[in-house]
Amino acid sequence: MTIAELCILAIVVLWLATIGLAKGFGWRDYDNANPRSKAFYENGWRARALGAHQNGLEALPFFIAAILLAEFRRINQGLADDLAMAFVVARLAYVATYIADKPLLRSVIWTVGFLINIALFLTPLTRP
Repeated sequence: MTIAELCILAIVVLWLATIGLAKGFGWRDYDNANPRSKAFYENGWRARALGAHQNGLEALPFFIAAILLAEFRRINQGLADDLAMAFVVARLAYVATYIADKPLLRSVIWTVGFLINIALFLTPLTRP
């Protein structure tokens, strides 16, 4: 298994951990019988954690496709691994800035992550 493939797992874990933080730290208000209660995520950092969680789900398919395309086309594995790890770091920073309510920085980091994903997707073009 490659580092890039393990980064897919890391992104899935981050996606789940993002919402898990809100549920874990808000356990007094969280109702497991109604896990999608709008009231629980109404405002504050829990609302932002939900937003980061939802965005993580939106980013996941493109990231997986980019990894698979790069590996199916047998590009330089080191390049794929480096770009995949950079994307994971960008997503970690994205989640942190989203929850911390830093919208401008969050948008910049989202853009960086998206550009990393595009670079990863286009890596087969670098093959001789």
